[in-house]
Amino acid sequence: MADAGSLLCAAVGAEHVLAAGPSLVDYSHDEALGLAPGRPAFVVRPGSTAEVAAVLRIAGTQGLTVTARGSGTGLSGGAAAGRGGLVLSFERMDQILEIDTSNQVAVVQPGVTLAALDSATAECGLVYPVFPGEMGASLGGTIATNAGGMRAVKYGVTRQHVLGLEAVLASGEVIRTGGKHVKTSSGYNLTQLIIGSEGTLALVTEATIRLYPRLPCQAALLAPFTSLEQVSLAAVGVVASGARPLILEYVDMLTMAAIADEDVGLGVPASIRESAQAYLLVASEERTAESLDADMLALADLLTELGAADVYLLPAPAARRLIEAREKAFWAAKSAGADEIVDAVVPLAAMAGFLSQATRLGSEAGGLIVGCGHAGDGNVHLAVFQPDPAARTRLLREIYSAALALGGAISGEHGIGTAKKGYFLELTDPLTVGLMRRVKQAFDPQGILAPGNLFDGPPGPA
Repeated sequence: MADAGSLLCAAVGAEHVLAAGPSLVDYSHDEALGLAPGRPAFVVRPGSTAEVAAVLRIAGTQGLTVTARGSGTGLSGGAAAGRGGLVLSFERMDQILEIDTSNQVAVVQPGVTLAALDSATAECGLVYPVFPGEMGASLGGTIATNAGGMRAVKYGVTRQHVLGLEAVLASGEVIRTGGKHVKTSSGYNLTQLIIGSEGTLALVTEATIRLYPRLPCQAALLAPFTSLEQVSLAAVGVVASGARPLILEYVDMLTMAAIADEDVGLGVPASIRESAQAYLLVASEERTAESLDADMLALADLLTELGAADVYLLPAPAARRLIEAREKAFWAAKSAGADEIVDAVVPLAAMAGFLSQATRLGSEAGGLIVGCGHAGDGNVHLAVFQPDPAARTRLLREIYSAALALGGAISGEHGIGTAKKGYFLELTDPLTVGLMRRVKQAFDPQGILAPGNLFDGPPGPA
């Protein structure tokens, strides 16, 4: 009987199978903090759906687990392979197969980066609106985690934009779900089931996604507030007003200091900066400059009514730099020595209370909690500074418990992966977890896909 390595080489070509050497390390982790890299036996780079199916059939017969990998930009350890398992990298499957301007959809492979997709759709006057902050992320990875980002306040998250999938089951069988049609009432919606399943149910090899007209006029406002509670309540007020901003973000003062140096050119006087505890960044897009100007004036008046210390219309270069800096806030936190990143989500009206609780819990635990987040949908991104592992585990459990008690969830867009699976299993209704396990069993009876993602972990970091 041929060994696994020989079979994999025959399936995808020897040059696309890595079985030894330092290059394996590059494929053994994502950007999650504090997790040990995986120890894969093989890294396989298929170039087609047929090759993905062949690899999964080999894995099934050889007893190999399979961890899918896109660009490796995830923050939850979802790309960390189990020891002795197989990493299936989609880097060669990176083609935009079709941009259908009549139906405003695109058909793409999972290895396409968001940057490449944005460039291609821009040429057609269209946009795929999911911008999670890392444009090097792969489309397949964002589908696996149901990624959101700053524009979710207007457009929603990934699952609002994926119409259909081609996916390979653990058995090597290929299924197609959905299509270019925008609605369906025909049995179970398998497309939506696979989105956000973190590679535990099937491996996506092609996606049909919705596109939208790319509006040409954009502008941004920056509003400082004297407390986190004020900025949270102001976000509620903006949403309740009926305004549909493109971006509605909060940034606390420490994070703002870390991401926005003098070169950004925000124009906020020192006297305001000294009293500001948090900022609200609001951006809008419109078809015409006239309608954009009217929108900006109305938003500025509204923010003043909602308690802003002042409101600043950012020059276009400053707005662009600040938005880019906000998108890279994770890297600033990582550089500053953050020990963990939380992306809990709560109902929008509960965000003020949650931020207050999280800050208090961090202080009581002898740590520091700072951050920013998607104020328009209650998705909070907190950098946790607490180097003691035991104290950090207790603190994270309390933060996640607080989010759940307020009607929220442990992760709003990064996924559970291996990093948060212990908290997920401990704090989630056992009946819900049991049902998820049965769904997993139906899709993947041998349990070879995404070992350790979502399930089978002790409380605390893996």
